[in-house]
Amino acid sequence: MSNIKRVFLIVLDSVGAGEAPDAEIFGDVGAHTLKSAYNTEILNIPNLRALGIANIDGLHFLGAVDSPQARIARMMELSAGKDTTVGHWEIAGHISDTPLPTFPDGFPKEIIDKLEYAFGRGILCNKAYSGTAVLEDFGREHMESGRLIVYTSADSVLQIAAHTDVVPLEELYGYCRIAREIMSGEKYGVGRVIARPFESVDGKFKRTADRKDFSLMPPKDLLADILTANGVTTVAVGKIFDIFAGRGFDRAIKTHSNAEGMSVCSALVKSNTEGLCFVNLVDFDMLWGHRRDPIAYAEGLNAFDSWLGGFLKEMRATDALIITADHGCDPSFGKTTDHTREYTPCIIYGASVTPENLGTREGFCDIAATVAEMLDVKYISCGKSMLGD
Repeated sequence: MSNIKRVFLIVLDSVGAGEAPDAEIFGDVGAHTLKSAYNTEILNIPNLRALGIANIDGLHFLGAVDSPQARIARMMELSAGKDTTVGHWEIAGHISDTPLPTFPDGFPKEIIDKLEYAFGRGILCNKAYSGTAVLEDFGREHMESGRLIVYTSADSVLQIAAHTDVVPLEELYGYCRIAREIMSGEKYGVGRVIARPFESVDGKFKRTADRKDFSLMPPKDLLADILTANGVTTVAVGKIFDIFAGRGFDRAIKTHSNAEGMSVCSALVKSNTEGLCFVNLVDFDMLWGHRRDPIAYAEGLNAFDSWLGGFLKEMRATDALIITADHGCDPSFGKTTDHTREYTPCIIYGASVTPENLGTREGFCDIAATVAEMLDVKYISCGKSMLGD
């Protein structure tokens, strides 16, 4: 029986650990998110290094240590995709055998017609677009016409952008709920419908922090569902609640940045909360990966590492910490702004966790099996626990 009462599972969104074996299929040969951050020459992550991140397969250039404090592994994704939804589903115990639908040439006319009829508004763009460029190119027309900016990316998403002066926030969320119902089934069931509100700041269009994801319902009961069914408390921090379509969590704490997410974790570790605290820190992906800013990416890792030092000191003997990622988003790779197919790091730390290098693991779902064992819950999934005998 485990003596672990609480697990903090922190997903550093997009912090990839080098091209995956099948990177060629995704056009991502040569991608390495962590190396791009390292190449800025400003990366300073002593706490992560002490835990053993640099001892993970393929990450020795970060500066391996003689005696890592944590159980470490390099994780290989098995799902047919490299997006947030399937990455988190796999972390929680489900391998997606078929990719979620994508629309690199925009959505078909039948979908646009259904959306316009349901919205009572026209639609602009309908292309795969950068989230910042789409505001520059279509923001003014949107302001003048009231038509909604609908666009996608290389991921399985439908995104709706609207200025808060033209479409109030709750109205935009309502359009997204409508779109979520329309974008269903095997053919059109995108992983996420995303609300992208924006405003005018100093004469320029800028996204607000009120993004909201409307995710596809997970195909089966996953980690949080199993835990709650067994009486274990589950807390979602950041966009975790949205990623799992709100299912399986007793409590959701919305955040707008890495800083807010870390602040919530600091409060939770000092609280009497037990069970699973499932956290996503989105800025690595949203602000620095997609926007191709390796300097800011490295600075973000430095900030996380600095915060981590204090968090580790607050952990109790009955706590465990797992740090991982859901995919890559190399800010220096090629000319793409999209996610990259990469391995991810996994660090497992706690007073009752024996340090060991587990090499490379096939399947993010080993994390779900590990959390379930830590919290003494039987969970038969695609994964195998990394705690050992």
